[in-house]
Amino acid sequence: MGDLPKPLVDVDGQPLLKRQLRKLEEAGFDEAVVLVNHQASFIRDFLSSADLTISTRVIDDGEPRGTAGAVLAILDALEPRFLVVYGDTLFNVDFDRFERFHRNSSAAASLLLHPNDHPEDSDLVELDEARRIVGFHPYPHPKDSWLPNLVNAALYFVENKALRPYCGLASPQDFAKDLFPRMVADGQTLAGYSSSEYIKDLGTPVRLDKATLALRQGVVDRASYSVAQRAVFIDRDGTVNRENGFIRRAEDLEVFPFVGPALKRLNDREYRAVLVTNQPVIARGEASMADLRRIHGRLDAEVAFSKAYFDAQYICPHHPDAGYPGEVAKLKVKCDCRKPRPGLVLQAMADMNIDPSRSWLVGDSTADFGAAAAAGVRSIGVKTGQGGQDGKYPFGPSMWASDFSAAVELILREEEIG
Repeated sequence: MGDLPKPLVDVDGQPLLKRQLRKLEEAGFDEAVVLVNHQASFIRDFLSSADLTISTRVIDDGEPRGTAGAVLAILDALEPRFLVVYGDTLFNVDFDRFERFHRNSSAAASLLLHPNDHPEDSDLVELDEARRIVGFHPYPHPKDSWLPNLVNAALYFVENKALRPYCGLASPQDFAKDLFPRMVADGQTLAGYSSSEYIKDLGTPVRLDKATLALRQGVVDRASYSVAQRAVFIDRDGTVNRENGFIRRAEDLEVFPFVGPALKRLNDREYRAVLVTNQPVIARGEASMADLRRIHGRLDAEVAFSKAYFDAQYICPHHPDAGYPGEVAKLKVKCDCRKPRPGLVLQAMADMNIDPSRSWLVGDSTADFGAAAAAGVRSIGVKTGQGGQDGKYPFGPSMWASDFSAAVELILREEEIG
């Protein structure tokens, strides 16, 4: 990368900083404050001649302050709500959707989180069911901790006033390692915006080469949720893991060995892999949401052995029938998200701009097939788990496959045909 500062490294014919500012222009931002403390003159010279409509201002930190320390030092120069972008990231994100999430969250800051194919050596973030951050888990992780595969992507919407109490902190201060964990410990609400849109740091030559290839192949252009996505909605019990009754503990989860490699094929073909699962054990009081996060953390860890990941997970915690010891009264309701109702699928479609005509649902029960039909997506029944023999609802799939791997093969074959 030579002697250039990272923001000016060439990315397929354009400086990274120019690509970043172009994306911000497209999203409607009209001003960018560029914080530098190394080779600031290079940045100033570039911006003075760059063909940009966004207004730019360069502020020299003077000394290394860390990502958060640099922002805390200039809060008076920033808007009441602002976006933090790191200078070494290439991104294509639907900022309107992200900011809408942040506004609705009423959080001090919203962090864009995404899954990756190596959670075992990544710093992970844990969310509760309201998408509030409840924990930061730096690498290395304790054995069998089984944490959700959500990684801080280093892109944040922040409320200026929420940072004011921290202006006196000594530098350097890093957002991810120092300030955000402190804010959570202080009782401030931080929200996690889960997204699989494209955002990669280009801090090494290998990463730069991968990003360049992604640009040339159109992967970056197709990644934003402003572009309609295609998805495979995936049932859990009986489809990706053995159905050994209700799963109440992560230790009881047994993932089929073919799931990781098949999921990797969907990831590589740019299908959003979305888990949609009824989990009445929550309403029945047999497992907590923390238990469920650990169960799904183990699922994430198992598929990560194949460098695979789920783009998102949608869970129905409800159950309509009362009478269970320890049940959670507020969850004993008839809802729109419990399959065969399509609420989980419809919510994912809205969140991720998913095109139902190019999407599928893979499951093993008549409830799965009913949810697919109601949401307008094709379905594939697998003969693992209940194999469609539960007899609960009068629904069938669009086609059958022996298991999840065979279902993925059918989906990819149908893509090639039509």
